[in-house]
Amino acid sequence: MNKSEIAASEYKEFYSTYLNALGENVELISELTKGKKDFTDLVENLSSDKFIYAYGKDKWTVAEVLLHIIDTERIFQYRALRFCRKDKTALPGFNEDEYIKAVNIGARTKESLVEEFLAVREATNIFFKNVTKEELLYTGIASNIQWSVGGLGFVACGHLKHHLNIIKERYL
Repeated sequence: MNKSEIAASEYKEFYSTYLNALGENVELISELTKGKKDFTDLVENLSSDKFIYAYGKDKWTVAEVLLHIIDTERIFQYRALRFCRKDKTALPGFNEDEYIKAVNIGARTKESLVEEFLAVREATNIFFKNVTKEELLYTGIASNIQWSVGGLGFVACGHLKHHLNIIKERYL
């Protein structure tokens, strides 16, 4: 599936920021694969000081941003699974700030975050490799928004790229 096949009705306007981060001619499986390298390259080149750096008061550290990327991908993947299986149960949203507060980020290493991201992204990649074109169009409700399975895949890719760009611009 190509990003150009995603209709605005398959995600909320807020999420267009993430889709715009991807550029125009993007194919889902290629972008999922590329994201693994982008994440790994950025994290492996971080100094220890930058890993725990926050650019302002009440801003997350780089480590917290990286964990947020992982948490959010898990949630998008779960939503896509539910919708792909024609589950019409409306799914709740989540509060990313509360998720970060609940973690002892000081106990995490760069290596542990890379390992976790690669496992989550590989599961996302395998899931979407096995979704049919028809299933990519299935929809469901999450956070009071109607999403398509394909829309969730692209938003997961764009969410990663958006936050990696923020790390590069504001943290490094």
